[in-house]
Amino acid sequence: MSLGGNQQLQELAQAVQAIEQEQEMLRSEIEALQRQKTEIDEATEGIETLETGSTVQVPLGGGAFVRAAVENSDEVIVDLGADYAAERDADGALSTLETKKEMLDDRIQDIRSEIAELDDEADELEAHAQQLQQQQLQQMQQQQQQQDLPDE
Repeated sequence: MSLGGNQQLQELAQAVQAIEQEQEMLRSEIEALQRQKTEIDEATEGIETLETGSTVQVPLGGGAFVRAAVENSDEVIVDLGADYAAERDADGALSTLETKKEMLDDRIQDIRSEIAELDDEADELEAHAQQLQQQQLQQMQQQQQQQDLPDE
């Protein structure tokens, strides 16, 4: 029985480890979503402070930038997702960005709920493992006591 119990304990430990790995992936996803929210905040601040005629640095990629004059600060192109973008006035762009931020917040909350559910599952597995260990200890103690009894 103890051999089977050891195998069960090992399986439980592996299950807990798998849960911990999944939780770590989810935490990484939250960090990425938080970075996206920060980018939205920066874009929002830029739209709110940008004026027609301002000089800005436009990223070209690879760490290269070019200086450009803003022709019309009320014409903003906003990423809508799925490789689509749309031109909006400043208020429309801000509204679109706020909606995206709310969607990110919802996703972060969903992920946090998933992590909490995984915590509960891991706690249950660990409690089960403790029960198995306790049972094994009791069995070993009973076997020891039986061996210690004098033969009649």
